Amino acid sequence: MANPKRKHSKARTRKRRSGYYGGLGRPDTMACERCGTAKLRHRVCPSCGTYRGRQIIEVEDAV
Repeated sequence: MANPKRKHSKARTRKRRSGYYGGLGRPDTMACERCGTAKLRHRVCPSCGTYRGRQIIEVEDAV
């Protein structure tokens, strides 16, 4: 099998990997079933405190 004659530099390796390690995109959000605000998927809603139709945490109303 063929072997490289010289070591690839870090810049060259990282440049090659940039296509499929393209960094993180925006996290997926969805509308809360109860209050309709945007929330992260598979997380408790920060505004109403529900997850999958059940009340998980008590949220204090801001005055």
